[in-house]
Amino acid sequence: MSNLLVLVRHGQSEWNEKNLFTGWRDPGLTEQGKEEARAAGRALKEKGYQFDVAFTSVLSRAQETNRLILEEIGQPNLPIVKDQALNERDYGDLSGLNKDDARAKWGEEQVHIWRRSYDIPPPGGESLKDTAARVLPYYEKEILPRVLKGERVLVAAHGNSLRALVMVLDKLNQDQVIALNIGTGAPIVYELDDKGNVLKKTELIEREAH
Repeated sequence: MSNLLVLVRHGQSEWNEKNLFTGWRDPGLTEQGKEEARAAGRALKEKGYQFDVAFTSVLSRAQETNRLILEEIGQPNLPIVKDQALNERDYGDLSGLNKDDARAKWGEEQVHIWRRSYDIPPPGGESLKDTAARVLPYYEKEILPRVLKGERVLVAAHGNSLRALVMVLDKLNQDQVIALNIGTGAPIVYELDDKGNVLKKTELIEREAH
């Protein structure tokens, strides 16, 4: 199948489980997260998907998810491109804090604004708009050209870096993208036309976001 792009958010991380803001910090996957990654691989294998290249971030939870998926589909030696451009949104001063503790410190309304507004960053961190400003040029320069050449591309990344991609692919506005949740270890399969427009979108696993 040509013009195939598959997006997968990493499986549950140790800090997802502890309800901590993670951002650019680098915790590993929980056992549940590893199983979510394997389940994503099994779902892709069941549908017969194979890939020519995988893209991931420089953070271990995305890389481990990618590795487990490729093991499940029988492509452990697939070429992998790792780039900081695909990292999770940087939560700045919130990184490492329990979300409840952050609400106690700054107030529930302020923390909600930082988490769910499009262009208001937390102190020392990135907004979703900032995240999109690094993810989208990388997608257009490095990922999309390979998809349009007919390469089958897997992207294993993070909730917010993938939200930025889905915003463009699904033509979402700012209000729609801030309401979007991407479940852990749940592959989103896109078939694109020769201009990069979406012909078909399929979500292989229904899973709630952490």
